Amino acid sequence: MALATIDLSTAFLLGLVGSLHCAGMCGPLALALPAVGDTTPAYVLGRVAYNAGRIITYCLLGIVFGLAGWTFLLAGLQRWVSIALGVALLLGLFASRRLALARPVTFAVNQLKARMSGLLRRRSLAGLGVLGLLNGLLPCGLVYVACAGAAATGGILAGASYMTAFGVGTVPMMLAISLSGNLVPTSLRLKLVKTIPVCVFLLASLLILRGMSLGIRYLSPDMSGSGPSCCHK
Repeated sequence: MALATIDLSTAFLLGLVGSLHCAGMCGPLALALPAVGDTTPAYVLGRVAYNAGRIITYCLLGIVFGLAGWTFLLAGLQRWVSIALGVALLLGLFASRRLALARPVTFAVNQLKARMSGLLRRRSLAGLGVLGLLNGLLPCGLVYVACAGAAATGGILAGASYMTAFGVGTVPMMLAISLSGNLVPTSLRLKLVKTIPVCVFLLASLLILRGMSLGIRYLSPDMSGSGPSCCHK
């Protein structure tokens, strides 16, 4: 069965809403991107190259996690892996505040950004593209959530499509920030960011329903008798 539209819609929605979080974490980096050329089209193209680099990295991550999910499918474990991922997301969601105080996430992000600082001095499309590629590797809880969804698809191309949809969902906010500065006021962003747990809860619920194999088309398809396919499931 091809990757369900609901899966891609959930991935896109996760990226779209999650980009509010990205605005706080990666917004300063997007604002610091160097200009390419002296014309407006060149300036915009540079920002597009940066975001394209991020999506490419997300797509590659989707291939890796989709391959892992396909491996579990071959072993007949995909149902249980899907349920386990959903439960793990729910546990992480409810414990996120405590865990955030214990993990040196900010330090790791700052270290990686320091290594990327040299690219900020390169006024070239290639430099911005590579910067976007590296940006996609920054530690990010939302990317981890999306990778879990990609693994649950149980296919290489399906995983890549899932992560690509997630990446495309982040583009409007990140592109707007890089073009227009702090487009969304901090007060509004803090209110909207509260919707992120809702998206995580939705994805976790879908993973659990998928793993239950209730025979509901797209939402919880029957996995008991379906064979693996690297390009579809």
